[in-house]
Amino acid sequence: LEVLMPANIEIKARLRNFEALRLKAEQLSDTPCQVIPQEDTFFNCPDGRIKLRQLGAGLGQLVYYRRPDVTGPKHSEYKIFETNDPAGLKSILSEAYGVRGVVSKVRYLYLVGQTRIHLDDVEGLGRFMELEVVLRSDQTDGEGQAIAEDLMHKVGILPEDLIDGAYMDLMEK
Repeated sequence: LEVLMPANIEIKARLRNFEALRLKAEQLSDTPCQVIPQEDTFFNCPDGRIKLRQLGAGLGQLVYYRRPDVTGPKHSEYKIFETNDPAGLKSILSEAYGVRGVVSKVRYLYLVGQTRIHLDDVEGLGRFMELEVVLRSDQTDGEGQAIAEDLMHKVGILPEDLIDGAYMDLMEK
């Protein structure tokens, strides 16, 4: 029995004007903004990426994902495991796999239909935007890309603003 991993189409871009984009996201959003401090610890992983996202003392998510490092819309598959003991899990994973690095950020989350707009203020890197179009099981990558590109234009992201890879990759450069 093959279990399909949830998938989304992602776009990540460096922000020129955080405040202007925040206002556009707020106008488009179906919900009020959620402000979420996050600390992501990346572990060494031979295939894909694995990170422990700490959302508070007793709340964390272990996230494993695979996606190509290309600019523009990209297909990403992921699995999430929730934990109420992120410190304990971090200790075990650090010992077993070694820590690749840590990314600390404040995320401003807006929901627009099936898309998550993240405005991220990343410590030591700057400000970025991620669009994550969460694909329904009946949707193709092409449909997700069309939604992502439409939103990209609505909020004013230019092709030259797009970046590939993860924040962890940028920190290592």
